Amino acid sequence: MPRTIVITGASDGIGAAAAAQVHAAGEQVVVVGRDPGKTKAVAARLDAPWHVADYTELSQVRDLAAELRESYPRIDVLANNAGGIFAERAVTADGFERTFQVNHLGGFLLTNLLLDRLIADRASVVQTSSLAARRFARFDIDDLQNERSYSSGSAYGNAKLADILFTKELLRRHGDDGVHPVAFHPGAIASSFAAAASGPWRFMYTNPLTTRLLSSTEEGGSRLAWLALGKPGVDWTPGEYYARNRVARTNPLADDPGLAKRLWDRSAEMVGL
Repeated sequence: MPRTIVITGASDGIGAAAAAQVHAAGEQVVVVGRDPGKTKAVAARLDAPWHVADYTELSQVRDLAAELRESYPRIDVLANNAGGIFAERAVTADGFERTFQVNHLGGFLLTNLLLDRLIADRASVVQTSSLAARRFARFDIDDLQNERSYSSGSAYGNAKLADILFTKELLRRHGDDGVHPVAFHPGAIASSFAAAASGPWRFMYTNPLTTRLLSSTEEGGSRLAWLALGKPGVDWTPGEYYARNRVARTNPLADDPGLAKRLWDRSAEMVGL
């Protein structure tokens, strides 16, 4: 019986590539994206169901969770892949810094709203993180909104480190209940994820000369698909951070359980859980 694999951020980039690969493997993929036209087009190519949610509005994340609960009798894999990097600091209508909300709070909220189902289905929860968590993060648990200083790179690195901390804390809290969380770095991918960035980030990901040095979306998507299709505890180890389908080094702060707990509690307070 095909498994149901939900992939957010699947309207283009590695999410769309992973959706196609999961579909080709014979599983039921559920395509979730921000842009209705792009999301519908990806789903149509795969003859797959689709849903729209813009993570800059947490009400849309809550609506998405309700739709998923109503539409699918089980969820075997939830891939929290939605994210992006932004040039300027901006505050969402929910009152949170945009990078932190889109890359971390949205997936945190969706996972928790589906948690009882994920436990019942012994689901895998795949977090798209980044090498930026180690290279660019300047993580301060008392400044999650990047109010004291902001750069697009550090804000993105902080959010991606938050995703790894979330992965490890999710395992500590619910691993024994049957949830199998894992985080990964897809690689430096030639995709549109940095379209809203500026400076070196935008140049690297949009300039025709530099994009030749980047990996394809198919390669990045294959790393997400490998985790989504794999068997936790056999093909990969829950709670770890992967790069190139191998356990990899990341920011040392990721191994601080006290910090992970504080982040979970702060995140839960922010989203009203």
